Amino acid sequence: MKPSDRYDVLIIGAGIAGLSLARQLLLNSDKRVLLIDRRSEIPPRMQKVGESCVQLSGYYFSKVLDLEEHLLREHFMKYNLRFYWKTDGRENRSFEDYSQSYIRALSNIPTYQLNRNKIEAELLRLNLKNPNFSFCAGAKDLNVLLSDDGPHAARFSFDGNDVDAQVDWVVDTSGRGKVLARKMNLCQQNPIRHGTAFLWVEGLVNFEKLTDLSPRDFRLNKDRCSTGHLPFWLATNHFCGEGFWFWVIPLQGITSLGLVYDNTLIDRESISTPEKLIAWVCREFPLFARDLPYRKIVDHSGIKDFSYDCARTISPSHWALSGEAGRFTDPLYSPGGDLISLYNTMITDSILTESAAELEVKTRLYERLMEAVYEAYVPTYAVSYDALGDQEAFTLKYTWELTVYFSFYVFPFINDLFTDRQFLTIFFERFAILGPINRNLQAFISSYYCWKRDTQAPLHTRVLNDFTEIVPLRKAERTFYQVGLSVEDARHILDEQLDNLKELARFIVVHIHSVVLKDQRVLTNGAFVQSLKLEDFHFDAHEMRVAYERYAAEAELYEWSFDPYVLERFHTEQPTSSSSPQELMEEVSVGAGQGGVQWTTMRP
Repeated sequence: MKPSDRYDVLIIGAGIAGLSLARQLLLNSDKRVLLIDRRSEIPPRMQKVGESCVQLSGYYFSKVLDLEEHLLREHFMKYNLRFYWKTDGRENRSFEDYSQSYIRALSNIPTYQLNRNKIEAELLRLNLKNPNFSFCAGAKDLNVLLSDDGPHAARFSFDGNDVDAQVDWVVDTSGRGKVLARKMNLCQQNPIRHGTAFLWVEGLVNFEKLTDLSPRDFRLNKDRCSTGHLPFWLATNHFCGEGFWFWVIPLQGITSLGLVYDNTLIDRESISTPEKLIAWVCREFPLFARDLPYRKIVDHSGIKDFSYDCARTISPSHWALSGEAGRFTDPLYSPGGDLISLYNTMITDSILTESAAELEVKTRLYERLMEAVYEAYVPTYAVSYDALGDQEAFTLKYTWELTVYFSFYVFPFINDLFTDRQFLTIFFERFAILGPINRNLQAFISSYYCWKRDTQAPLHTRVLNDFTEIVPLRKAERTFYQVGLSVEDARHILDEQLDNLKELARFIVVHIHSVVLKDQRVLTNGAFVQSLKLEDFHFDAHEMRVAYERYAAEAELYEWSFDPYVLERFHTEQPTSSSSPQELMEEVSVGAGQGGVQWTTMRP
């Protein structure tokens, strides 16, 4: 570098957010990009966490950044997200003891388990091939001087020399260093108070083989009628309990393992070392005692309190923040890569906008969108995290959240609509309708979980459940096949999906009423179903009974677009196949008496 030089864009931080933004700019413009990092070795020798991506970020890395071949060669293609719960009354030392919820079919938009060190090395390699890219590793004493009406200045030392660079745009992707957010006093707290401890071990932790089954019985297990034959270990696997989940993510040659937990429910000291973490996991999920204590630990780390907000992340004064330099919610559902993908796309579009007046409008819209997307995540983690402790409650929660995600996040992104001003107006109008419904649902599901925990005996049977059996989720997934649409076409799709989501929200509320009231007739009582106000409901068992009794005698049936009895399995003890017919009847009778809900059934 020269002691004084001029660049179009300065990016601070060579993690996945900064390297991806540089790649996106270089692919779509002739901008001169300067990327600096205080670390002298990029990527670092220490293993990096944050391996799982989902559909939006999977599309961004493979299609937008043109990394598809690298991803398929160097990283495992991911088999969706899968969730597991212990079964009451069992030792839970074998995999077949655990209940499962999952999506059996692979997504039409491939997702990946990212070895962060590998993908960051590849991004750096590709960027360095472009003559418009300059890179400084080991930059020290950085001082950024922002200007409202002219180029910004960045002063730092590099390779023994002082550098004074003039730049048109400054983008902070420094992660938790938060260079600009700290400098400009933009850091804010949010209601999420969660921590994490994680480690990597050598080899593949194939928990499906932690079993007493013989190899033949393992292959011919009748569970595969429901679960299929794809390797479960390819998924981002979550072993769940109240207010926490333990991840198992495969990388080539190593396995990533980590616990994410509500700080009010789990003492950080109890999992403060790798040995303590492994011991805790083996006590909580006994099947892992067969494997984890014998693994070699490759690396480990943790974060006491990882979630935070930011007052602003983009400005018409030519600065922006992306990745963990701005906002971070929670790793459940792997949203970090999605936020990077969204922010980088809007930042790139802003940098390529030449008109100051147009940039003013765009950055205002983009900041509003960034805030809306982030705020929509917060109730998921701050309000209903306890619902991770119950498979049925979590199924309701996740199916709702994933249906919103597919239709209102992934669908617009794969159509390049989040940088279309006309579309954003349409999007905000409809997304605003979802806000109150989402907040009410999160609180309702959390209260339902607490009610079940405190008043209902658990089932003594495993449940295998595909989330897409709740049909609105399948309808939302079909939007992945709607590509190349006009704004008007996209508006029609959003309207259809908004109606789809309203039906799903109504079903969740009615289903919970039917369980609390122990009466399946609630599900099809047309007058009652139509009386519900999605923007105004709350959980109170007595009030729910009183509200339903007003309509109990009504004969009109409500016509759902899917089977409203789809979750019946969560309230029926499943008999074992080895029982005689008489024993089956006795098991069902005993199960209904001890397992909580006895249904009053009157199907039309």
